[in-house]
Amino acid sequence: MFRCTLLICGRGVPKRFSSAFSGESALPPNLLLPTNLIDPSRLKRPPPPADCSLPLLRRCDAVVPAHLSPVQTWVETLESLDSEPLGLAQLHPDVFAVPPRLDILHQVEIWQRNFKRISHAHTKVRSEVRGGGKKPWQQKGSGRARHGSIRSPIWRGGGVSHGPRGPTSYYYMLPLKVRVQGLKVALSSKMAQDYLHIVDSLNIPTPDPQYLLDLIRQRHWGESVLIVDVGAEFPDNILQATADLKTVNIIPAIGLNVHSMLKHEVLVLTLETVKFLEDKLLWHDERYSALYPFKLPYSDFP
Repeated sequence: MFRCTLLICGRGVPKRFSSAFSGESALPPNLLLPTNLIDPSRLKRPPPPADCSLPLLRRCDAVVPAHLSPVQTWVETLESLDSEPLGLAQLHPDVFAVPPRLDILHQVEIWQRNFKRISHAHTKVRSEVRGGGKKPWQQKGSGRARHGSIRSPIWRGGGVSHGPRGPTSYYYMLPLKVRVQGLKVALSSKMAQDYLHIVDSLNIPTPDPQYLLDLIRQRHWGESVLIVDVGAEFPDNILQATADLKTVNIIPAIGLNVHSMLKHEVLVLTLETVKFLEDKLLWHDERYSALYPFKLPYSDFP
C-alpha cells in the first residue's frame, strides 16, 4: 500500500530507486519507509491458476469477443474472518479489463465535481452600493481629481467592476459513451491493482463494527472500503456495522460512480452486482438508438 519512489534523471540512464515491502533493495536511510508503515502481508495475491480445484461460482453469461478471454478472480465471504476463497468467478474483459485511460477518468471526475456546482458569489455594482449620491467635491478649483461619486469602482468601499454576479451554474453534460467508459476504466484499474474483491453476499454474523474492521485489517483491504450491492434493501447487520464507520461505506449498484471508486482504496462487489454492472455497461456497446433527445419511459433499456 505504501511505496516510496525516487526518479533521478541525469546525463546517463535514469536510475530508479524504490522501497518495496520485501526490503530487498538497498536504500539510504532517508528513503526508507518507517517500519510501522510497512505491511509485508499486503502483497498482490496471484490470480487463480488454470488448474484451480475450487468451484466456478459465476460464469460470464455475456458474449466474449473471440480475441479475449474472461477474467478469473477469487470469490470471498464476509461471514468469517479467514481469507480463504470460496471459489472462482468469471468477469467480462470489456468491463473489468479495458485499457487504462487516465484522460477519461479525469474528464469524468471533473464533470462529477462541476455539473451540480452552483456558485452564489455575488458582488454589487456602483448603483447597488449604499451612499455616494452626492458629488464629493466641486468639479474644478480644488486641485483634486474629478469625481462624481465615492461609490465608483476605483474608490475603496465602492462598487465592484466585472465581479461575479451569481448564482452561476457550472452545469454541462459529458457524452454518455464517455461516462460509461469512465466506469469501465475505473473498474479495470481497481482490478489491475488488486483493489477489487468479489464476495458472495453481504451477510455478516454480527452488527458490531469492530468485526468489520478486524476483517478488513486481517485481509489487508487498505484504509477505505466501498461496498456495492444490488437491491433496494441491504442486510441489517452490514447497515448497522457501517453506520458509524467513516472509512467503510455502502452504496447501491445503481449509484456507483467514478468519484466514489477513486475516493476509496478498495472496491467490494457482490456476485449480483457484477452481473448488474456487466448488463448495464455492455448494453451501451451494442445499443442502436441514441438516448438524447429521449422520451420517458425508456423502451430499449435491458
